[in-house]
Amino acid sequence: MTLLLNHTDTVKALDKTAETALIRLVYVSSLTLHSRLKASIFDEVEAHACDYNEQQGITGTLCYGNSHFLQCLEGEKAKVLALQQRIFADNRHKNIKILLLETIDQRIFSDWRMRLLFLERWLWSPATKQQAMQLSPFLPFAPHGWSSQRTEQFLQVIKDFQTPPHIKAAGITYNAMGN
Repeated sequence: MTLLLNHTDTVKALDKTAETALIRLVYVSSLTLHSRLKASIFDEVEAHACDYNEQQGITGTLCYGNSHFLQCLEGEKAKVLALQQRIFADNRHKNIKILLLETIDQRIFSDWRMRLLFLERWLWSPATKQQAMQLSPFLPFAPHGWSSQRTEQFLQVIKDFQTPPHIKAAGITYNAMGN
């Protein structure tokens, strides 16, 4: 696959694909310093993604760790590309790079509208450590250098997660900032 750096490249790569075809788009980005200082960013992103993606029939996952996002979007080409354009214009993150773009016959995340996974070991609860240990080969989380094959391996590991790997202690859930 040719390296795709922006929305225009993605549109060109899918030029001969039907608008209603199912596609999978996986990109990575880095959280800006300003966004890292905003404790509510993850709640805002998750709430917005769940609502919007449900309306548009888009499924996938959003992973965060080590100041990096990795998001997998699955859905009809036209709807995923419209969302990609909005995401790539969002100034809460930078260094955006597409890792995987492909047409698909079926979704990996068909039962998830959008799920947020924190990939910081210190956030893992005892109940989810066994499940989360499968992530060890992908940690520390630095997806900007991943190949398409490594990205697909990662998606296969997380697709079966039943419980998000994060800490809930004394009724408090800690986010990736420790808040």
